[in-house]
Amino acid sequence: MSASPEGPWTPVRWAENGKIRLAFDRFTEGAGGEPLLLVMGLGASRQWLPDGLCRELAGQGFDVARYDPRDAGESTHLPPTPSRNPIAALFGKRGEAYTAEDMADDAVAVMDALGWGSAHLFGQSLGGAVAQRVALRHPDRVRTLTSMSAVPGDVAGLRTLRYIRLGTLAKFARLRFPDTREGDIAAGVAVSRLLASPARPFDEGAARAWAERIADHGVRDQEAQSRQIGAQWHGPSIERVRAPTLVLHGADDPLIRPSGGRRTAARIPGARFQLLPGVGHEMPEPAWGDIAADIRRLADEAPNGADREG
Repeated sequence: MSASPEGPWTPVRWAENGKIRLAFDRFTEGAGGEPLLLVMGLGASRQWLPDGLCRELAGQGFDVARYDPRDAGESTHLPPTPSRNPIAALFGKRGEAYTAEDMADDAVAVMDALGWGSAHLFGQSLGGAVAQRVALRHPDRVRTLTSMSAVPGDVAGLRTLRYIRLGTLAKFARLRFPDTREGDIAAGVAVSRLLASPARPFDEGAARAWAERIADHGVRDQEAQSRQIGAQWHGPSIERVRAPTLVLHGADDPLIRPSGGRRTAARIPGARFQLLPGVGHEMPEPAWGDIAADIRRLADEAPNGADREG
């Protein structure tokens, strides 16, 4: 992946958390706005975040940055561990490579490298759980929290079963593609199809064009996914989150049941839950404007949120 600017993004920069190097960049529109850090999901690089959504967020007054989680994209990838299948990692021995606390600290390392004393957080899928944990572990760094398409950040193992559609997860785990650029593209199309709303016709041509542009091998790297999903949280429960919180969930999510979002919102004091019609486990174009407006509303309603140090 090139370190040169791509589209509306700055050249890649690097943050460090111990031996882990984290690739990040910043949307060139919206500079001077309120800092907003985007956290991606399982195995996915930062490039899976739609530019159109980021443009909507910039238009709402946010200074948007994104990063590759450890074991994804250009960030550090860890050595193999015994659990090399996401389902086995979910229910087997956990925390062999690193902890969920380590992943939360990665987000703060990126904020440090950006010079942000605090920021709004938006996380999708596993990124939503990571964002919840950042709000627990580093409460002074989080202005507001938006968690989308995620389970409660403190659940693990068998307790996760009630929220996950195992049939979709099994299909995801069975995907096999060659270790080539064409394999990356085919994997991207297959994952997009699996995660899309079943209520909306799947546009394979658009999905392939998107996959060709990003060609992210992380969506087929099950060993890296296993390390991410196996990272165990040892911290407090999400009832301790104090940041103003919005929980979004696709009404048609084929991977995480909407009950996961509802339960997250019910347990975080003062959190608001919003179901997104026509949305699967994804961030489709018809929802971009609503998502950005909802995050703006949350920021506006946050007490003294705009007065925090940036």
